[in-house]
Amino acid sequence: MTTAILALGVLLSAFLIGLVFGTPYIRLLRRLRIGQNIRREGPTRDFAKQGIPTMGGGLFIGVVAFLWIFVAFLLPENLRADFIPQTIVPVGLLVAVGALGAIDDFVNVTYGFGIRGRHKLVWQTIVGLAAALYIQRHFGVDEVFVPLVGGWFIGAAVFVIVALVAIVGTSNGVNLTDGMDGLAGGTSVFAFLSFAFIAAARHYDWLVVFCAAMVGALLAFLWFNVHPAEFIMGDTGALAIGATLAACALTTGFVLLVPVAGVIFVA
Repeated sequence: MTTAILALGVLLSAFLIGLVFGTPYIRLLRRLRIGQNIRREGPTRDFAKQGIPTMGGGLFIGVVAFLWIFVAFLLPENLRADFIPQTIVPVGLLVAVGALGAIDDFVNVTYGFGIRGRHKLVWQTIVGLAAALYIQRHFGVDEVFVPLVGGWFIGAAVFVIVALVAIVGTSNGVNLTDGMDGLAGGTSVFAFLSFAFIAAARHYDWLVVFCAAMVGALLAFLWFNVHPAEFIMGDTGALAIGATLAACALTTGFVLLVPVAGVIFVA
């Protein structure tokens, strides 16, 4: 019950903070002329998005990162000892992969083309491997949970490989869905809700709170992103969401449920 109340409080806090800072953030993006570039050979329905601020994912990344630092600062040492290990990988990937997406968005807006795919893949692989190794070594994960079957032992080395593929694959999968207003954000809300319940069942209480923060921040993002969108998630948010979702799945051992929690990401 205490975890549920705390998670609800964090969700509402993330939502309200996102609403408060959403409009100023959009104004900042417009002032900096961080607008979407639409290729002429693309679908005609996308032409209306020309010039709409991109890098909108920076809103929910900033909100969640702020709340994570705030909670970590307020918690006593005994609680922080559980909070940081359970949430450091998801928030770390959120920020690290989000930074990659932000650079890609900025380069795309400034020069008309983004970072080459193989260059992005290198960074995703580096941070993904670091995250996979941390999860495996800290939590001792050497199996994945198969729905209706249970735990399936795969060994530490194979788990790290599966984890790396999940992080990179889901990150890029979410990025492919960021074409319709509210699609990636809306699907992500349900995905993080799913893993909040899974984390609760696995007794990862602080991961539940983290997922709640993601849900609240994403709902605030959707407030400004549903049609007609005031800004676009961009690679900043899309790449970060996928990597973070994979981290939550890996921590709980339910990585095989990523396609179920967010079918559209891998469809």
